[in-house]
Amino acid sequence: MQSNSTLTVRRATPDDAGPLITVLVEAFLDGPVADWLVPDLNDRRTVYFRYFKHVLHHGLQYGRVDTTSDLSAVAIWYTRDEVPLLASTDHYYAVEKATGKYAPKFLLLDAIFETHHPHGPHDYLAYVAVDTRRQSRGVGSALLTTAHQTLDAANRAAYLEASNTRSRDLYLRLGYRQGEPIHLPTQGPLIWRMWRGQPTDGSPAPFPTDLLPRRRPL
Repeated sequence: MQSNSTLTVRRATPDDAGPLITVLVEAFLDGPVADWLVPDLNDRRTVYFRYFKHVLHHGLQYGRVDTTSDLSAVAIWYTRDEVPLLASTDHYYAVEKATGKYAPKFLLLDAIFETHHPHGPHDYLAYVAVDTRRQSRGVGSALLTTAHQTLDAANRAAYLEASNTRSRDLYLRLGYRQGEPIHLPTQGPLIWRMWRGQPTDGSPAPFPTDLLPRRRPL
């Protein structure tokens, strides 16, 4: 457990699920990816609630979920070495059940992310969200800085996908490098692939292009 000024970062528990699901839903409810996944605004909040309920519980079971003492932010991390993250029948079934008629887009997004995921040991930041009332106050940076300190001590790299230029620029300030972006199909938005490594000279590590898998047709 670590503090940043008055903000305390700790590991989330199942008892925190309700508030953290709400944080995830509200943080991701608007934007180009949300428009692409669930174009109908009348459906989006309900679909997102079911989807992020699955996402959070999956993270609690298989990954690491960090939060703050006031539950105003959440980050879902997974250890990625050689094992695919979500390639399981149970996950696909859960996503289909949660997202209904929108499942093809959600599953396509999973497949695209997996296709473009770097190989080699690293920790994967699958989701990070801050309460919309607390954004632009350093909460997200504090949450990630705590995780980065742990990764640096273990000489572990980190990888994530940024869905807008604002978050991409934040990650650049936190020591990430930008890789080749992903263009989502069917007039979808641009996704920025970000890598944070541990070079010996202290400068940001370049994106590991030598670790990229061979692309498969979508």
